[in-house]
Amino acid sequence: MELIKDILAGNRRALARGISQVENGGADARALLAGLYPHSGRAHVVGVTGAPGTGKSTLVNALARTYRARGVSVGIVAVDPTSPFTGGALLGDRVRMRDLAGDPGIFIRSMATRGSLGGLARTTGDVITVLDAAGYQRILVETVGVGQAEVDIAGAAHTTIVVEVPGMGDEVQAIKAGVLEIADLFAVNKADREGADHTAMALRMMQGLDPNAGHHRRGPGGKHGEPGLQSDGSWLPPVLKTVASQGEGVEALRDWVEIHAGMLRDSGELARRETARAAVTLASILRDQLLAALLAQIPDRILLELIDEIARRDLDPYSAAEKLMPALAGSPSL
Repeated sequence: MELIKDILAGNRRALARGISQVENGGADARALLAGLYPHSGRAHVVGVTGAPGTGKSTLVNALARTYRARGVSVGIVAVDPTSPFTGGALLGDRVRMRDLAGDPGIFIRSMATRGSLGGLARTTGDVITVLDAAGYQRILVETVGVGQAEVDIAGAAHTTIVVEVPGMGDEVQAIKAGVLEIADLFAVNKADREGADHTAMALRMMQGLDPNAGHHRRGPGGKHGEPGLQSDGSWLPPVLKTVASQGEGVEALRDWVEIHAGMLRDSGELARRETARAAVTLASILRDQLLAALLAQIPDRILLELIDEIARRDLDPYSAAEKLMPALAGSPSL
C-alpha cells in the first residue's frame, strides 16, 4: 500500500490521511494498521490527564517544547469531547497549540471522543500506533479532562502525568477518580497561585509520605519514601510544581518522564505493560466485532421488541441478552 510507504517515509500529508482513515474505520483502516504495526513499538507514550481547567494543553505545549529543544520528535494527540447534540467537537487544542504547528518535528492531531467514555476516543490507541510507526519518539496524549473517568489513559500510556491545580479541591478529586493509582507523576500546575504548596503536600500525604521528605530529589529514589524507584522495586510518583504558561518546572517534569521511561525498560515493567496493553486492545476489538456480528444476525423488529419489553419491565436486560446470544451461532430460535 502506497500510503504505508509514504507514512514510513515521513510524509506529513500521508500521515494526516492515514490517521483520518484509521478514525473512520473499515477494511482500509485495518489494512493500514496491519502494515504499520510491525514498525511501531519504539515511541514512549506519555498520557496527560486531569480535571478541566488544570492547564493540560498548556503543559503539553510546554513539555513538547522542552523535547524539541533536545531534538526529540513529538506527536501530540489531543482528545476533545463530542457534543451530544451535534456530534461535533470544538477541537480547541489545535487552536491553543498553534504556535507549535510550524515545527516539522511536531505533529498535532485533535480527536473527538465520538461518544466514547474514559477520557479517550475509541481509536486513540490506533492513532498512537500510526504516529509511533511514523517515527515520532515521544507521543503526548491529552485526555478530555472530564475529571471522573480518566483511568483509561493508564492503559494507553507508558507514563501517566496527573495534573492538579491549587484551589479546586483536587486532593478530594484525586481520591474520587482513583488517580493515585494511575499516576506515575503528579504535576501541580499553576503553582504561582496561592495554595500550591498545600496541594503538593496533600498529594504527598495521600501517598503515605512525610510531606517534607525527598520531594526535591531529581533522580531515582534509593530510599523508601523518596520519589522514584524504591528499594522494594516499586515506583513512588514524584510531585512536581509547574507554571506551564511560563515554562517553569517543565524541564524537571520532562526529566522525570525520562527517568520513569528508563526504569520501565530496565526493570522489565515496560514489557509487562505492553503485554497488558495488547490484551486490553485485543479484548476491545473482539467486543466490537462480536457485537457487530451479533447485531447483524438480529432482525431490527426483534431487537426493538426486546427493548420495549425491558422498558416495560416485562423482561430484565440480562434475560434479554441471553435470548439474543444464540444468534451468534446462527441459531434460528429468534
